[in-house]
Amino acid sequence: MTTWQIWLLIAAVFVVIEIFTSGFAVACFSVGCVFGAILAACDLSLTWQVVAFAIGTFLAFVLIRPVVMKYLDKKTNNDHIKTNMDNIIGKTAMVTERIEENGFGRVKIDGDDWKAQTTDGVAVEVGEKVQIESYESIILTVKKL
Repeated sequence: MTTWQIWLLIAAVFVVIEIFTSGFAVACFSVGCVFGAILAACDLSLTWQVVAFAIGTFLAFVLIRPVVMKYLDKKTNNDHIKTNMDNIIGKTAMVTERIEENGFGRVKIDGDDWKAQTTDGVAVEVGEKVQIESYESIILTVKKL
């Protein structure tokens, strides 16, 4: 096995390790190994290969990792992760139990019964329609139509 193949084998090992870790740090070492493999393929000395490895790793940490982390951050660390509950906002519901003034009642939407309160604290009678404005845990905030 030649030196450049060893560099690529080590790069592959780093890629496999990166699969089981987060943060794109180990993958930067893999990029450095590719730099080392290129110089090994050009028959340069081990010293130059190690220098290329160090430079490639440094460049990956400085140039590639911030871009990848910014992309991953957008996908995983949202302030609000959308759920199926978000789909009911804006829909119309039917009041099944009177919503008391500054209190609670019950509404039915898509066959499900929910505890509800109004946005402005007004009472809403049974049978009236309301629009869902928001939710907090399992309590819907509604507005009379």
